[in-house]
Amino acid sequence: MSLHENLLGGPPPTELPDDPAPRTELDGGADAYDVARRHPTSSLAWSVLADQAWAEGRVVESYAFARVGYHRGLDALRRSGWKGHGPVPWAHEPNRGFLRCLIALQRAAAAIGEDEESERCAAFIVNCDPSLS
Repeated sequence: MSLHENLLGGPPPTELPDDPAPRTELDGGADAYDVARRHPTSSLAWSVLADQAWAEGRVVESYAFARVGYHRGLDALRRSGWKGHGPVPWAHEPNRGFLRCLIALQRAAAAIGEDEESERCAAFIVNCDPSLS
C-alpha cells in the first residue's frame, strides 16, 4: 500500500503542473493586467485581477475575471487527468490560482444575484478541498 493511496476509493488528488513565471512576475510587483496578457492561461493572473476588481468595488469585472480564470483552470485540470470530480488540494501551490478563481467566482456570483451559480461554486469548493469551507 502506498502512502498516498486513497483509502476511501475516490479519485486521487489532481495537482496542476507548476508554471512559475506568472507567480514570479506577480510576486515581483508586475501589473496583473500585463501578466494576464503575457500568460492568458494562468488562473493565478486572473485570480489577482478578480481580487483587485473586488477590492475596488467592481463586482461585475471581478465576476468576469474570475470566470475566465475558472475556465482556464478547468482546462488545465482536464489536461492533468481530472475527470470532473475529486480533490484539487490547496496545499499544492499550482492549484491555488484555479481555487482562488473558484472562490472569487462564488463570491461575485452571490453579489450579483446568481444564486444557483454561487451555490454550485460553494459545493465545488468543498469538493475540491474541504479545508476551504
